[in-house]
Formats: sequence, C-alpha cells, structure tokens
Amino acid sequence: MRDLTDELKDLRARLAESERDLDLVAKRALLSALEVQAADPELWNDPDAARAVTTGLSRVKGDVDLLDGLTARVSDVEVLHQLAQEEGDDSFTAEIDGSLAALQQELGALELRSLYRDEHDEGDAVCEVHSGAGGTDSQDWAEMLLRMYLRWAERRGFSVELDEVSPGTEAGITTATFIVRGRYAYGLLSAEKGVHRLVRISPFDAQSRRHTAFASFETVPFLEDTAEVEIDEKDLRVDTYRSSGAGGQHVNVTDSAVRITHLPTGIVVSCQNQRSQHQNKAVAMQILGAKLAEKARQDRQKELDALAGEQREVTWGSQIRSYVLQPYQLVKDLRTGHESGNVSAVLDGEIDEFMEAWLRWRRRPPGA
Repeated sequence: MRDLTDELKDLRARLAESERDLDLVAKRALLSALEVQAADPELWNDPDAARAVTTGLSRVKGDVDLLDGLTARVSDVEVLHQLAQEEGDDSFTAEIDGSLAALQQELGALELRSLYRDEHDEGDAVCEVHSGAGGTDSQDWAEMLLRMYLRWAERRGFSVELDEVSPGTEAGITTATFIVRGRYAYGLLSAEKGVHRLVRISPFDAQSRRHTAFASFETVPFLEDTAEVEIDEKDLRVDTYRSSGAGGQHVNVTDSAVRITHLPTGIVVSCQNQRSQHQNKAVAMQILGAKLAEKARQDRQKELDALAGEQREVTWGSQIRSYVLQPYQLVKDLRTGHESGNVSAVLDGEIDEFMEAWLRWRRRPPGA
C-alpha cells in the first residue's frame, strides 16, 4: 500500500480553508437562529418573510451538512489508509483512490464559492440576449445563444422564466429577456457578460461563404423586493402590443404584452409571456426595478463595470469569446484563454468550465 499521507494532509488543509472561506462557525450560529424562526407557529402570518426564512434555512443547512459530510468522509479515508498501512493490505487501494478522487472533485466545486465576491452572486439573474452586427446571421446566432443558456440552466437544475422574445426579420431573434432562478445563478452568469462572436459557413448565404456574426449577453441581479428603488409613474411610458414570436403556447394573442420606458434613464424593458397584461406589467416593473437598482449601485460606487460589465459595441474587436465552426472547431474565451474543441457540447449548454475559469481569472491579482 503506497503512502498517501501527503495527499490526505493536502485534502484536510483544503477542507479547513473551505470552512474558513464559508465561515462554518457563523453558519452554525445562523442555522440555529433560523431553526428557531422556522419553528415559530406565527411565521406564516407573513408569507414573504416565511419564504425568506425557509429558503435561508434550506441553504444554510445544506452548506453545514455538506461541510460536515466532507469532514466525516475525509476522516473515514484517513482511518482506512492508516489501517491499510499498518496491515500492509493493498486490497483497500481501489477504495481509497476512488474516495480521494471524489473528495477532490467535490472540494474543487466547494472552493469555487470563495470566488464569488458580489453581494448578489448567490441570487437570481435577469438576463438579456441581443443580436449585433451580422444581419440575419447575428439574429440566428442570438437565438443559438439563448438556447445555450436555457440548456445550461436546465443542466444545473435552475428554473427559467422566458419573459420576452422579439423575432428576427428572417430568422432567429433580435432580443430576449429571461430570469434564471437558482443559487449562484447571477454569480455564474456574470461570467458571460459581453459580446460573443460566431464564425461559420452561413446557412443564409447561397454561395456558402464563411460569415462572422455577433450577439451580446447582459445580466443584472434579480431583486424580489425593489422597494429600495423609487419609481415615479410620471417617469414611465407604458406601451401595450400584441405578443409574437418564439414564446411558445402561452404567448398571448391579444394586446397584453407590455413595454415600459423609463424616461429619465432611457431604460426599456418588455414582458409578453405572462397570461395577462397586468401580470406582464408586474414582471416588467420588477425587471425595471432590478436595472435601476443596478444603475444606482454603479453610480454610488463610481465603478461603471462593477456589476453590469464593460459595455461595448456588438461588433469586431469587442468580443469576450469566439465560437469558430469553420475552418476549424474551437470555442475560446479571450479573457481567460480557456478553450474547448467540443463546440457542439458548448452550444448545448456545457459552459461551466468557462464560467469557473472566469471566476478564477477575475480573482487574480493585477498583473498576475
């Protein structure tokens, strides 16, 4: 039986560091407090407060249970390794190796949590896809990007609310707005902010020439409570129109879709996929509140790209990532250098590695 003492020490050290990063001591105290609140028979007198308590309890308990479970499993492997060493028994090798590999993988996922740095990273995200330069190809590309993010959310078990889709002139879409709900949705999707470039043989070119198309992805934190943002109805222009396009069976055929323009800032939001004009307006107001809240944070912090990312023209020289289908197959992130030759898998939503690479790249010290 080979000596794995150093590997086990490294595993134990990584676990201890994760416990510090996630502040396990504070989480245990918070768990106790939330359990007391959850047991209060009057909790559900205020449904919104009750949901906040139960959601927080579920998340904190999940974190504590995860860390405690990893600690127990590391201890089990240490005991098993010691026993195998003392008895010179190689029959435990496969079991120990398997346990070590699994623990290292789970610790790697846990360590990503320390890379989140924004107060809203743990929450939901309001997302938008926009077509850019490239004509019909860019509109088709925008629809491909939308599908990529929807598939990614599905793979992670996140829920998605598709609120507005504007069809392209010949194919694809010009814009789409959707909300992704799940823990760390915003923190992960922040990695995708920017311009995405596609190079391929255009299916819309009769001569089958290679074309380049651009589309952008934007995201802001979704805030259930936008009370911090004061919105004066006199500052709004509310337009209603008939829903159309790739919204599925629940898109209304009456003039129930809503577009709201915030006149002082020029921010425009739309919603068409709810079942009534009232519901569409309510969701649009939530999205507007989220965007105005972000703008207020940006103004307050005087860091215009702190949350929304640097705004660039959706064309040449501004992309964060290139997706090349011809003359070779490669997806490459131009910020981190991370790349993949499996373009089909990436376009089918397998983009976690790109997100993780960006989270690590963002935390690097300047000049590193």
